[in-house]
Amino acid sequence: MSASARDVRAAAAIWHDRLERDDWTAQNQAELDSWLEQSLAHRVAFLRVDAAWNRADRLGALGRAPDNASDEQTVSPKRGLLLYLKFAAAAVLIASLGSAGAWYALAPRDRIFATPIGGHETISFADGSSVELNTDTVLRARMTTEQRIVWLEKGEAFFHVKHDRLHPFIVIANNKRITDLGTQFSVRDEPQGVRVAVLQGKVWFDASEKQNATQSALLGAGDVAVARGDAISVTREPAQVLETGLSWRRGLLVFKHTALADAAAEFNRYNRLKLVIADQAAKRTIGGTFPAGDVEAFARVAKNALGLEIERRANGTLVLR
Repeated sequence: MSASARDVRAAAAIWHDRLERDDWTAQNQAELDSWLEQSLAHRVAFLRVDAAWNRADRLGALGRAPDNASDEQTVSPKRGLLLYLKFAAAAVLIASLGSAGAWYALAPRDRIFATPIGGHETISFADGSSVELNTDTVLRARMTTEQRIVWLEKGEAFFHVKHDRLHPFIVIANNKRITDLGTQFSVRDEPQGVRVAVLQGKVWFDASEKQNATQSALLGAGDVAVARGDAISVTREPAQVLETGLSWRRGLLVFKHTALADAAAEFNRYNRLKLVIADQAAKRTIGGTFPAGDVEAFARVAKNALGLEIERRANGTLVLR
Protein backbone atom coordinates (compact mmCIF):
# COMPACT_ATOMS: atom_id res chain seq x y z
CA MET A 1 0.00 0.00 0.00
CA SER A 2 1.33 3.45 -0.89
CA ALA A 3 2.04 6.07 1.75
CA SER A 4 -0.81 8.15 0.36
CA ALA A 5 -3.27 5.28 0.72
CA ARG A 6 -2.09 4.65 4.28
CA ASP A 7 -2.58 8.33 5.11
CA VAL A 8 -6.13 8.28 3.72
CA ARG A 9 -7.03 5.16 5.67
CA ALA A 10 -5.52 6.59 8.86
CA ALA A 11 -7.52 9.78 8.41
CA ALA A 12 -10.67 7.73 7.84
CA ALA A 13 -10.02 5.84 11.07
CA ILE A 14 -9.59 9.07 13.00
CA TRP A 15 -12.80 10.51 11.54
CA HIS A 16 -14.67 7.34 12.46
CA ASP A 17 -13.30 7.41 15.99
CA ARG A 18 -14.40 11.03 16.42
CA LEU A 19 -17.84 10.21 15.01
CA GLU A 20 -18.44 7.70 17.82
CA ARG A 21 -17.91 10.30 20.55
CA ASP A 22 -20.78 11.90 22.44
CA ASP A 23 -19.56 15.43 21.71
CA TRP A 24 -20.03 15.16 17.93
CA THR A 25 -21.40 18.48 16.62
CA ALA A 26 -23.02 19.83 13.47
CA GLN A 27 -19.72 21.55 12.68
CA ASN A 28 -17.92 18.21 12.99
CA GLN A 29 -20.44 16.68 10.60
CA ALA A 30 -19.93 19.48 8.09
CA GLU A 31 -16.17 18.95 8.24
CA LEU A 32 -16.58 15.20 7.74
CA ASP A 33 -18.94 15.77 4.81
CA SER A 34 -16.37 18.09 3.25
CA TRP A 35 -13.60 15.51 3.69
CA LEU A 36 -15.75 12.76 2.17
CA GLU A 37 -16.61 14.93 -0.82
CA GLN A 38 -12.96 15.60 -1.62
CA SER A 39 -12.45 12.26 -3.35
CA LEU A 40 -13.88 8.81 -3.93
CA ALA A 41 -10.82 7.39 -2.13
CA HIS A 42 -11.88 9.17 1.06
CA ARG A 43 -15.41 7.74 0.87
CA VAL A 44 -14.23 4.20 0.15
CA ALA A 45 -11.68 4.31 2.97
CA PHE A 46 -14.29 5.52 5.43
CA LEU A 47 -16.78 2.84 4.42
CA ARG A 48 -14.20 0.09 4.71
CA VAL A 49 -12.99 1.23 8.11
CA ASP A 50 -16.56 1.48 9.38
CA ALA A 51 -17.46 -2.00 8.15
CA ALA A 52 -14.31 -3.52 9.61
CA TRP A 53 -14.82 -1.81 12.99
CA ASN A 54 -18.43 -2.95 13.13
CA ARG A 55 -17.35 -6.50 12.56
CA ALA A 56 -14.52 -6.17 15.06
CA ASP A 57 -16.99 -4.93 17.66
CA ARG A 58 -19.37 -7.79 16.92
CA LEU A 59 -16.57 -10.30 17.36
CA GLY A 60 -15.80 -8.80 20.75
CA ALA A 61 -12.13 -8.71 19.88
CA LEU A 62 -11.65 -5.17 21.09
CA GLY A 63 -13.08 -3.17 23.96
CA ARG A 64 -14.15 0.43 24.02
CA ALA A 65 -12.82 3.24 26.17
CA PRO A 66 -14.56 3.57 29.55
CA ASP A 67 -17.56 5.89 29.79
CA ASN A 68 -15.51 8.31 31.87
CA ALA A 69 -12.73 8.53 29.27
CA SER A 70 -11.51 12.00 28.38
CA ASP A 71 -13.56 13.95 25.86
CA GLU A 72 -10.59 15.93 24.62
CA GLN A 73 -10.42 16.56 20.90
CA THR A 74 -6.79 15.40 20.86
CA VAL A 75 -6.08 11.65 20.96
CA SER A 76 -4.48 10.60 24.26
CA PRO A 77 -1.68 7.99 24.18
CA LYS A 78 -4.00 5.33 25.58
CA ARG A 79 -6.80 6.21 23.18
CA GLY A 80 -4.31 6.46 20.36
CA LEU A 81 -3.12 2.93 21.10
CA LEU A 82 -6.70 1.68 21.11
CA LEU A 83 -7.28 3.45 17.82
CA TYR A 84 -4.14 1.89 16.37
CA LEU A 85 -5.20 -1.61 17.51
CA LYS A 86 -8.71 -1.20 16.10
CA PHE A 87 -7.30 0.12 12.87
CA ALA A 88 -4.88 -2.82 12.62
CA ALA A 89 -7.77 -5.23 13.15
CA ALA A 90 -9.75 -3.37 10.50
CA ALA A 91 -6.93 -3.86 8.00
CA VAL A 92 -7.03 -7.62 8.61
CA LEU A 93 -10.80 -7.82 8.36
CA ILE A 94 -11.29 -5.65 5.29
CA ALA A 95 -9.98 -8.33 2.96
CA SER A 96 -12.74 -10.72 4.08
CA LEU A 97 -15.65 -8.30 3.88
CA GLY A 98 -16.50 -8.33 0.18
CA SER A 99 -19.09 -5.87 -1.13
CA ALA A 100 -22.10 -7.97 -2.16
CA GLY A 101 -25.13 -6.67 -0.38
CA ALA A 102 -23.08 -4.95 2.28
CA TRP A 103 -24.27 -1.69 3.84
CA TYR A 104 -22.09 0.73 5.68
CA ALA A 105 -22.84 3.74 7.89
CA LEU A 106 -21.61 6.86 6.15
CA ALA A 107 -23.02 9.37 8.60
CA PRO A 108 -25.68 9.37 11.30
CA ARG A 109 -28.41 9.44 8.65
CA ASP A 110 -26.79 7.95 5.55
CA ARG A 111 -26.22 4.36 4.52
CA ILE A 112 -24.34 2.93 1.57
CA PHE A 113 -25.43 -0.20 -0.31
CA ALA A 114 -23.23 -1.83 -2.94
CA THR A 115 -23.15 -4.86 -5.24
CA PRO A 116 -20.12 -6.31 -7.03
CA ILE A 117 -19.94 -7.20 -10.72
CA GLY A 118 -22.64 -9.81 -11.27
CA GLY A 119 -24.30 -8.98 -7.95
CA HIS A 120 -28.01 -8.45 -7.23
CA GLU A 121 -29.44 -7.22 -3.93
CA THR A 122 -32.88 -6.14 -2.66
CA ILE A 123 -33.08 -3.47 0.04
CA SER A 124 -36.21 -2.89 2.14
CA PHE A 125 -36.77 0.40 3.95
CA ALA A 126 -38.85 1.03 7.06
CA ASP A 127 -41.34 3.16 5.11
CA GLY A 128 -42.39 0.16 2.99
CA SER A 129 -40.32 1.10 -0.07
CA SER A 130 -37.79 -1.25 -1.61
CA VAL A 131 -34.90 -1.01 -4.08
CA GLU A 132 -33.28 -3.72 -6.18
CA LEU A 133 -29.64 -3.10 -7.07
CA ASN A 134 -28.27 -4.47 -10.33
CA THR A 135 -24.67 -5.44 -11.06
CA ASP A 136 -21.79 -3.15 -9.97
CA THR A 137 -24.10 -0.61 -8.34
CA VAL A 138 -23.59 1.80 -5.44
CA LEU A 139 -26.49 3.58 -3.73
CA ARG A 140 -26.45 6.00 -0.80
CA ALA A 141 -29.67 6.40 1.17
CA ARG A 142 -30.91 9.00 3.64
CA MET A 143 -34.19 7.73 5.07
CA THR A 144 -35.53 9.65 8.06
CA THR A 145 -38.89 10.81 9.34
CA GLU A 146 -38.33 14.05 7.43
CA GLN A 147 -36.42 12.99 4.28
CA ARG A 148 -36.44 10.17 1.76
CA ILE A 149 -33.48 10.74 -0.56
CA VAL A 150 -31.20 8.26 -2.31
CA TRP A 151 -28.19 8.89 -4.52
CA LEU A 152 -27.45 6.39 -7.29
CA GLU A 153 -23.67 6.79 -7.32
CA LYS A 154 -23.24 4.27 -10.15
CA GLY A 155 -25.04 1.40 -11.85
CA GLU A 156 -28.75 0.59 -12.06
CA ALA A 157 -31.61 0.16 -9.60
CA PHE A 158 -35.32 -0.64 -9.63
CA PHE A 159 -37.49 1.29 -7.16
CA HIS A 160 -40.82 0.22 -5.65
CA VAL A 161 -41.85 3.26 -3.64
CA LYS A 162 -44.48 3.59 -0.93
CA HIS A 163 -46.22 6.87 -1.64
CA ASP A 164 -46.09 9.60 1.02
CA ARG A 165 -47.44 12.94 -0.18
CA LEU A 166 -45.73 14.89 2.60
CA HIS A 167 -42.36 13.20 2.17
CA PRO A 168 -41.57 12.63 -1.52
CA PHE A 169 -39.07 9.93 -2.43
CA ILE A 170 -36.22 11.56 -4.39
CA VAL A 171 -33.54 9.83 -6.44
CA ILE A 172 -30.41 11.73 -7.49
CA ALA A 173 -28.33 10.23 -10.32
CA ASN A 174 -25.46 12.08 -11.98
CA ASN A 175 -26.94 15.45 -10.91
CA LYS A 176 -30.34 14.47 -12.31
CA ARG A 177 -33.37 14.37 -10.01
CA ILE A 178 -36.29 11.94 -10.07
CA THR A 179 -39.18 12.69 -7.69
CA ASP A 180 -41.59 9.86 -7.04
CA LEU A 181 -45.33 10.40 -7.04
CA GLY A 182 -46.06 6.80 -5.95
CA THR A 183 -44.78 4.31 -8.49
CA GLN A 184 -42.40 1.63 -9.75
CA PHE A 185 -39.51 2.73 -11.93
CA SER A 186 -35.92 1.99 -12.83
CA VAL A 187 -32.93 4.33 -13.03
CA ARG A 188 -29.70 3.58 -14.88
CA ASP A 189 -26.62 5.79 -14.90
CA GLU A 190 -24.83 5.09 -18.20
CA PRO A 191 -22.33 6.93 -20.42
CA GLN A 192 -25.11 8.08 -22.74
CA GLY A 193 -26.99 9.73 -19.88
CA VAL A 194 -29.37 8.92 -17.03
CA ARG A 195 -32.18 6.62 -18.16
CA VAL A 196 -35.51 6.40 -16.30
CA ALA A 197 -38.22 3.88 -17.18
CA VAL A 198 -41.61 3.99 -15.44
CA LEU A 199 -43.63 0.80 -15.00
CA GLN A 200 -46.41 2.14 -12.78
CA GLY A 201 -47.50 5.53 -11.48
CA LYS A 202 -45.75 8.80 -12.22
CA VAL A 203 -42.46 10.59 -11.52
CA TRP A 204 -41.07 14.07 -12.10
CA PHE A 205 -37.75 13.95 -13.92
CA ASP A 206 -35.56 17.06 -13.78
CA ALA A 207 -32.55 17.43 -16.05
CA SER A 208 -30.67 18.88 -13.07
CA GLU A 209 -31.09 18.64 -9.30
CA LYS A 210 -30.45 22.37 -9.10
CA GLN A 211 -33.25 24.89 -8.83
CA ASN A 212 -32.52 26.35 -12.28
CA ALA A 213 -33.06 23.07 -14.14
CA THR A 214 -33.71 23.92 -17.78
CA GLN A 215 -35.99 20.97 -18.49
CA SER A 216 -38.30 18.67 -16.60
CA ALA A 217 -40.87 16.06 -17.58
CA LEU A 218 -43.81 14.31 -15.95
CA LEU A 219 -43.39 10.61 -16.75
CA GLY A 220 -46.18 8.06 -16.60
CA ALA A 221 -46.39 4.30 -17.03
CA GLY A 222 -44.63 3.27 -20.24
CA ASP A 223 -42.48 6.40 -20.49
CA VAL A 224 -38.74 6.08 -20.92
CA ALA A 225 -36.66 9.25 -20.49
CA VAL A 226 -32.97 9.83 -21.12
CA ALA A 227 -31.25 12.99 -19.85
CA ARG A 228 -28.06 14.18 -21.53
CA GLY A 229 -26.74 17.39 -20.08
CA ASP A 230 -29.77 19.58 -19.42
CA ALA A 231 -31.89 18.02 -22.20
CA ILE A 232 -34.50 15.28 -21.74
CA SER A 233 -35.87 13.02 -24.48
CA VAL A 234 -38.97 10.92 -23.78
CA THR A 235 -40.29 7.88 -25.65
CA ARG A 236 -43.03 5.36 -24.91
CA GLU A 237 -42.57 1.61 -24.73
CA PRO A 238 -45.06 -1.27 -24.28
CA ALA A 239 -45.13 -2.83 -20.82
CA GLN A 240 -43.66 -6.05 -22.23
CA VAL A 241 -40.63 -4.19 -23.55
CA LEU A 242 -40.07 -2.50 -20.19
CA GLU A 243 -40.33 -5.84 -18.38
CA THR A 244 -37.81 -7.33 -20.80
CA GLY A 245 -35.43 -4.50 -19.96
CA LEU A 246 -35.74 -5.51 -16.31
CA SER A 247 -34.98 -9.19 -16.93
CA TRP A 248 -31.81 -8.68 -14.86
CA ARG A 249 -34.07 -8.89 -11.82
CA ARG A 250 -34.46 -12.59 -12.70
CA GLY A 251 -30.78 -13.02 -13.53
CA LEU A 252 -31.41 -12.98 -17.27
CA LEU A 253 -30.48 -10.93 -20.33
CA VAL A 254 -32.96 -10.85 -23.21
CA PHE A 255 -31.95 -9.85 -26.74
CA LYS A 256 -34.10 -9.38 -29.82
CA HIS A 257 -32.27 -8.63 -33.07
CA THR A 258 -29.49 -7.12 -30.97
CA ALA A 259 -26.11 -6.31 -32.49
CA LEU A 260 -23.40 -8.58 -31.14
CA ALA A 261 -21.37 -5.57 -30.05
CA ASP A 262 -24.29 -4.30 -27.94
CA ALA A 263 -24.98 -7.75 -26.50
CA ALA A 264 -21.31 -8.09 -25.55
CA ALA A 265 -21.34 -4.68 -23.84
CA GLU A 266 -24.33 -5.77 -21.77
CA PHE A 267 -22.72 -9.09 -20.80
CA ASN A 268 -19.56 -7.27 -19.79
CA ARG A 269 -21.51 -5.38 -17.14
CA TYR A 270 -22.22 -8.66 -15.34
CA ASN A 271 -19.01 -10.64 -15.81
CA ARG A 272 -15.31 -10.31 -15.05
CA LEU A 273 -14.60 -12.52 -18.09
CA LYS A 274 -14.96 -9.92 -20.84
CA LEU A 275 -16.35 -10.58 -24.32
CA VAL A 276 -14.82 -8.85 -27.34
CA ILE A 277 -16.45 -8.83 -30.80
CA ALA A 278 -14.20 -8.60 -33.84
CA ASP A 279 -15.05 -5.77 -36.23
CA GLN A 280 -16.40 -8.03 -38.95
CA ALA A 281 -18.90 -9.61 -36.53
CA ALA A 282 -19.89 -6.52 -34.53
CA LYS A 283 -23.04 -5.76 -36.54
CA ARG A 284 -24.29 -9.35 -36.70
CA THR A 285 -27.47 -9.68 -34.68
CA ILE A 286 -28.66 -12.25 -32.18
CA GLY A 287 -31.78 -13.00 -30.16
CA GLY A 288 -32.62 -15.14 -27.16
CA THR A 289 -32.68 -15.30 -23.38
CA PHE A 290 -29.40 -15.96 -21.57
CA PRO A 291 -28.18 -16.24 -17.96
CA ALA A 292 -26.49 -12.92 -17.19
CA GLY A 293 -23.56 -14.62 -15.45
CA ASP A 294 -22.68 -17.15 -18.17
CA VAL A 295 -20.84 -15.31 -20.91
CA GLU A 296 -19.28 -18.53 -22.20
CA ALA A 297 -22.70 -20.06 -22.86
CA PHE A 298 -23.64 -16.97 -24.85
CA ALA A 299 -20.40 -17.21 -26.84
CA ARG A 300 -21.15 -20.86 -27.70
CA VAL A 301 -24.66 -19.99 -28.87
CA ALA A 302 -23.33 -17.13 -31.00
CA LYS A 303 -20.67 -19.44 -32.45
CA ASN A 304 -23.19 -22.12 -33.43
CA ALA A 305 -25.96 -19.80 -34.59
CA LEU A 306 -23.81 -17.37 -36.57
CA GLY A 307 -20.92 -19.57 -37.61
CA LEU A 308 -18.34 -17.62 -35.63
CA GLU A 309 -15.10 -18.66 -33.96
CA ILE A 310 -14.19 -18.28 -30.30
CA GLU A 311 -10.68 -17.27 -29.30
CA ARG A 312 -9.63 -17.25 -25.65
CA ARG A 313 -6.81 -14.79 -25.07
CA ALA A 314 -4.18 -14.85 -22.36
CA ASN A 315 -5.53 -11.63 -20.85
CA GLY A 316 -8.74 -13.40 -19.87
CA THR A 317 -11.01 -12.22 -22.69
CA LEU A 318 -13.14 -14.14 -25.16
CA VAL A 319 -13.10 -12.96 -28.75
CA LEU A 320 -15.89 -13.76 -31.19
CA ARG A 321 -14.82 -13.42 -34.79
